[in-house]
Amino acid sequence: MRVVIVTESFPPDVNGVAHCALQTARHLVDRGHAPVVVAPAPAPGHKPDAFAPCPVVHVPSLPLPGYPQVRVALPSRRLAATLVEHRADVVHLASPFVLGVRGMAAAARLGIPAVAVYQTDLAGYARTYMGAGEAAAWRRIRSVHGAADLTLAPSSAALHDLETHGVPRVELWPRGVDTERFRPDRRDEALRRELAPNGELIVGYVGRLAPEKQVELLAGVCSLDGVRVVIVGDGPSRPGLEQALPGAVFLGRRTGDDLARVFASFDVFAHTGPFETFCQTVQEAMASGLPVVAPAAGGPLDLVAHGHTGLLVPPREADAVRDAVRSLAADPGRRAAFGAAGRATVEGRTWAAVGDRLIGHYTKVLAGRRTAVAA
Repeated sequence: MRVVIVTESFPPDVNGVAHCALQTARHLVDRGHAPVVVAPAPAPGHKPDAFAPCPVVHVPSLPLPGYPQVRVALPSRRLAATLVEHRADVVHLASPFVLGVRGMAAAARLGIPAVAVYQTDLAGYARTYMGAGEAAAWRRIRSVHGAADLTLAPSSAALHDLETHGVPRVELWPRGVDTERFRPDRRDEALRRELAPNGELIVGYVGRLAPEKQVELLAGVCSLDGVRVVIVGDGPSRPGLEQALPGAVFLGRRTGDDLARVFASFDVFAHTGPFETFCQTVQEAMASGLPVVAPAAGGPLDLVAHGHTGLLVPPREADAVRDAVRSLAADPGRRAAFGAAGRATVEGRTWAAVGDRLIGHYTKVLAGRRTAVAA
């Protein structure tokens, strides 16, 4: 199968869209298929991922105003040319917003089936960054995803939102996790002594530092006796968060085995963002054997079994986050039980298993097209 993956982000970017697109390309190659990736060019001075498993076509891009870590693709003939030159059987649109919209249009002109992967809560972002515009965001989502042969939602909550807002032909496709990389035995006692020299309980957050992540909700956790908050990631909110979270340790961006070592060295993982369509870092924390505190909204509803693998709290409530962490800090046995249950829960959620489900979706879409043509 010849697949063109049109993605709004790809390594060296570090985010859920980029990571999922990379894993998808790797799995397609592993299964004998022929993918090509089309993505915005990285910032000057940033080298593309040398370990990309397939050809990557970069289109010109500019930094998003106010958020330079995000690159926005400019109009380019390279996209349509790639679809033609690769003789694509199917176009995979990863979180279509700018480049993906052009990919959808090009696929429609060329008569190529398109599978759109919903990954970003644009409506939630509109509320966060503009205070309005949610209705306009959903109109755009309906327009883009409604043109696809199939839309894949990463969680039950995302699937419900899409169907409620009139997006047709939606099915569930979750995300995998690298259980070989993220595992409890990567715990590093030397790192723990460096982060918490007085033996504090380490509560970690991993993710982008941006307004929609609401990391400031960890301020109450910073005030707990015997607790050290550790923040992994970068983004435009970092300067403000360094002021809002006294005593927290900011490690910046970490990747690969280094990130896995940091994860496993936490005692509790806390996620705060209420707009997650999936939340890959929660899965990575569970694979690392950590109890999880997360908002009862979006993707975490599928991932965290309240009272079994972690605690779900009301979204946007700092006191609830603090109280959940405090209860876990006081009960080492409960932390250990939650962590072990979380690891057991995700052990079968490999990228290979998830990737095979994706290939099944492609096959179904292609069969539907052939049936329609024959009719």
